[in-house]
Amino acid sequence: MSHTLAHWLVRALAAHGIDTVFGIPGVHTIELYRGLAGGALRHVTPRHEQGAGFMADGYARASGRPAACFIITGPGMTNIATAMGQALADSVPMLVISSVNRRAELGMGEGRLHEMPSQHDTLAGLSVFSHTLLDPANLPRVLDRALAVFDTARPGPVHISIPRDLFNVTLESPLPATAHLYAPAPDPEAIAQATQWLNEAQRPLLLLGGGCVRNPEAARALAERLDAPVLTTINARGVLGRNHPLDLSANATWPEVREFAAQADVILAIGTELGETDYDVTFDGGFRLTGRLIRIDIDPGQLNANHPPALGLVADASAAMTNLLARLTPVERNGAAIVSALHRRLALHERPDMAPFVPLFEILTRVLPEAIIVGDSTAPVYAANHLLARGAPRRFFNASTGYGTLGYGLPAALGAALARPDLPVVALVGDGGVMFTLAELGVALEEQLPIIIVVWHNAGFEEIRRAMDSAGVTRLGVDPVAPDFQQLAAGFGIAALRVTTPQALEEALNNRALDAPCLIEIDAGQWQAGRV
Repeated sequence: MSHTLAHWLVRALAAHGIDTVFGIPGVHTIELYRGLAGGALRHVTPRHEQGAGFMADGYARASGRPAACFIITGPGMTNIATAMGQALADSVPMLVISSVNRRAELGMGEGRLHEMPSQHDTLAGLSVFSHTLLDPANLPRVLDRALAVFDTARPGPVHISIPRDLFNVTLESPLPATAHLYAPAPDPEAIAQATQWLNEAQRPLLLLGGGCVRNPEAARALAERLDAPVLTTINARGVLGRNHPLDLSANATWPEVREFAAQADVILAIGTELGETDYDVTFDGGFRLTGRLIRIDIDPGQLNANHPPALGLVADASAAMTNLLARLTPVERNGAAIVSALHRRLALHERPDMAPFVPLFEILTRVLPEAIIVGDSTAPVYAANHLLARGAPRRFFNASTGYGTLGYGLPAALGAALARPDLPVVALVGDGGVMFTLAELGVALEEQLPIIIVVWHNAGFEEIRRAMDSAGVTRLGVDPVAPDFQQLAAGFGIAALRVTTPQALEEALNNRALDAPCLIEIDAGQWQAGRV
């Protein structure tokens, strides 16, 4: 059966299991929308293309499934570029489909509408791959290649540019059948060597990254089989369940944990790039691994990055963990006692920079134990990276690590709410960062997403203020004027409340409407003053 290319693409996305598209229609993408109307794909209209990318990111992190973005030529693509950069840094799948000028116009520099010297070159560095479609017959293969990246390789954003003159070309191609794709399996000899080292280890340490979230049961069983302390990255938060006795959480940057890590004789790192924003947030190079390091990663390019291994396995994390479990001998190593002692030494809840946020997380956990909490770069999120426990993976993620963009929290939370309507979703944002993407409040109202937007209002960029003070630099540009968030929310038809104490926050959460968005503004100054 023949279709126009645009209509075939929309139907093919649905056949591949994609159910949601984020996009802002433009004159260059109208033909894509002809195929959307009345079809199987849900379309969500953000207020900015950066918001579209962040929503697709949050959708994928919360559900494990990619979403698509339909983006116009030129400025639409430069607008979404930051979101693609964040997704690439954190290995988040995202399919970005854009228009581009007609084939005969590419690279001509004739001042066409939305023209760029090379849209492909601009986006290639922010995607796993960027492909400009020149022959419509190649679209099925390009789409298959994109989905293969999501299923069998280190995921990230994939970009497909379609010239305007191809949208209405007839495509004689059947819709894709469901394909069963398998990620790389671990080498048996390497598994045998890793097993021997781990069985003989006296002081093993397990490092779990976001690559483990697809199989939390295997990750938990592996930790228990080894009876080894576990450090997780932010993206692996909750993979062991809430308050597991072997979980050191994402605390590799603290001196007490660094000392322990340096003494481990065998370290098993699975699905983690061992990057500084997970293991060295003081940026002093102090996280050292002196024991035998075994690294397992689906991306061979990661195996020698940051911390070169003694043994490296290119493999899917889930398959590798399953293979190891079949061979490892259970050994009692007092892992829980070691972790408990380290937690007592850390005493994170008592540290002055952490203590103000302890009641915040206690309340969120008590009132919303199963919630997905999505963070921006803001003080409570920095604290949550160390303090917040989650009962399952995909329940806490943020943009304060890796690429580290601002403005992520609100739109990513909207994407999470669309992906998981069965769970409460909290956007934990600061007054400075949320102003990057405030317009996306309109999506919360339009889609009637019952997200809870918690704004930590400390009147500007507090982290940068402290950094300027520490560096002896006169404060400048760190005190942006914020809007009246109560009136702003009211203008969008969203219920809002300002609170100053933990008790008021808990009351606001308990009394909120369960079927509509709400905004809760925390006056950071008064909240912290109440603890003095």
